[in-house]
Amino acid sequence: MTGLGSIIQPRPAEAGASLAQVLQQRRTRLARRFAYPILLWSGQPVSRNFPANVYPFRASSHFLYFAGQALPQAAVYLEQEQLTLFMDEPDAGAALWHGPSPSRAEIAAQLGAVAAYPLAELKHRVVGAVTLPGSSALGQWWDVSLSSEAMSPALVEALVDLRLTHDKAALSQIRTAASVSVQAHRAGMAATPQAATEAVVRAAMEQVIIAHNMTCAYNSIVTTHGEVLHNEQYHHPLHSGDLLLADVGAEAPTGWASDITRTWPVSGRFSPAQRAVYEIVLAAHDACIAAAKPGVEYRDLHMLACRTLAAGLVDVGLLKGDPDDLVAQDVHALFFPHGVGHLLGLDVHDMEDLGDVAGYAPGRSRSDRFGLCFLRLDRPLVPDMVVTIEPGFYQVPGILNPARQSGQYDDAVAWDKLPQFASVRGIRIEDDVLITATGCEVLTAPLPTHTEAVEACMQGD
Repeated sequence: MTGLGSIIQPRPAEAGASLAQVLQQRRTRLARRFAYPILLWSGQPVSRNFPANVYPFRASSHFLYFAGQALPQAAVYLEQEQLTLFMDEPDAGAALWHGPSPSRAEIAAQLGAVAAYPLAELKHRVVGAVTLPGSSALGQWWDVSLSSEAMSPALVEALVDLRLTHDKAALSQIRTAASVSVQAHRAGMAATPQAATEAVVRAAMEQVIIAHNMTCAYNSIVTTHGEVLHNEQYHHPLHSGDLLLADVGAEAPTGWASDITRTWPVSGRFSPAQRAVYEIVLAAHDACIAAAKPGVEYRDLHMLACRTLAAGLVDVGLLKGDPDDLVAQDVHALFFPHGVGHLLGLDVHDMEDLGDVAGYAPGRSRSDRFGLCFLRLDRPLVPDMVVTIEPGFYQVPGILNPARQSGQYDDAVAWDKLPQFASVRGIRIEDDVLITATGCEVLTAPLPTHTEAVEACMQGD
């Protein structure tokens, strides 16, 4: 077994409660939703080329939610609000390479477990438990007798219902991750004027995250090619007329994520064309946040962003016609093809490993419309839910070139105006938003969004 000394860290009390108390409260809430015993597997380190060289371990988020620690090759058994831990002790040689590790009993005490056993005991002590799809290792390696696959959907629904909203401990961790992400973005803005390539800015940002003993919640996007939505290449040189799009978020040691995107001018000053489009994206961003409150449909926020973007693009002459009609025809999606955001929690796209069960309310499914097919969240907002708001504008050749050649949009798009905005490859503005009892709170608000403030940040103000 991989040594635990380099993976397990003591967990301080969170939001006024001990880790064991927080986990007990989560087990109690789960028991009210699902009456059957549950077995959750943490996962195991993955080797990189040879067995001893492994990628950084990240436990399953469902395991983390109830265990609170990234324990490799471990399982928790939940029955009637009680937790039993199954994991092996580190082998005798582990201390040589990884230092001393807490014992199984010590870890069990931290989790508030009623008992702890070696993994070999799984097949003797766990019979008929329900687990999640993808936990086949439990049966394959440890010969565990699991319940019918038909029970998995009910467990998935219970976990989604529980994790759609966050307790105080979780929100405390999300706030901490968001705070570090804000610092990282400020560092990126300050580093840009002297940076030769995207990689230099990325290094300045991720350095802040690493210095806080955190990791990136996802592969950072730091690019002058913002039209590539998930661009993970960093070799491009920075030129004075470029916009730099940075989508970078920290993940706390406990697994809770943050997610911020800002777009700023490499030169330190937006050009008139860049400023005009940026202000349109910002208007959509601000309109969605102003409208976010309990009971509001997230899909309606997306449509609000679409209409605001369409109206702004009509104002600058890129689109022609009535904004509502343009949105009804999905013309806006030529420049804004993705959804306006997603759930945020233990994963940056929280619970998307379960498919659309978390993102889509019961009875709802994804649309096949061009302007809606990438919408990740279609639920009413409720208090203590955390979502992202991230409208954008992109000139994606793979979308615009076929659209122009088809002639389908000639009455709606002023193709001759596009060269005036050639320096605007991609703009996205993204914040993490907590839904409160009466409205919302922007957890990432300390990082400015308005053009003058962004420019000031680049000067170190």
